[in-house]
Amino acid sequence: MKMGGNNGSALLEEQQETSTDKETISQLRLLMYKPCCGGAAEVPAALQQIKPKLSAWLDSFRGWFSQYRQLAHYFSLLCFLLVIVALLQTFCLVQITLVFQSQSTLQETKLRDLTNRLEKLNQSYRLLFSQYPALNQYCPVSNSTTGERACRPCPAGWTSQGEKCFLFSQDRADWISSQYRCMALGGAVATVRTEEEQVFLWKKAQSLSQGDSYWLGLRSSGGGDGGWQWSDGSLVEKGPE
Repeated sequence: MKMGGNNGSALLEEQQETSTDKETISQLRLLMYKPCCGGAAEVPAALQQIKPKLSAWLDSFRGWFSQYRQLAHYFSLLCFLLVIVALLQTFCLVQITLVFQSQSTLQETKLRDLTNRLEKLNQSYRLLFSQYPALNQYCPVSNSTTGERACRPCPAGWTSQGEKCFLFSQDRADWISSQYRCMALGGAVATVRTEEEQVFLWKKAQSLSQGDSYWLGLRSSGGGDGGWQWSDGSLVEKGPE
């Protein structure tokens, strides 16, 4: 019994010197290694003191473990969402890349086709001017370096009026010579078809004339009726009386 009393004192001193967790562990050690020769009645009392502390420690551990599991669950869910977002972004980038490559290929094909068409048009353009030199009067070269031409409706020196071009020559000649000269230039002595043309020719001739006159493509029909006809053979249409 004395031995048991000494052990009880040692147990109390141990409890005062250690912290709560260390005290619990040391008490368990005392119970495990304590000889069974005496103090058997003190074992249930020690267990009663340890049991609440052990239960509290286990409850704390369970709470911490539950929180850890909850955090791990949230972290796993967050990682899963991040992976889904990354996959979606990758898929979108792949789709955009494929669409861009497809459009780029289509644009290159169209550009190649347009380049070929332009080259064919340039060849036809050069061939046309080589076969018909008279076109150089309507489309003279404006840039000798690039060969660019500036086209206009009438040759140089001619005046545009409606759908016709008129040349007011300063050379003196009779009607027949004037007709031949106009034919050599690709035209004919002026034929008046509308009132607008008549007014235009009259005003232009008045502004350029210095006491001289200009021939028109009007001549006698050669019949006994005293009629007139134009240089192309068409009869003069009479207006209202």
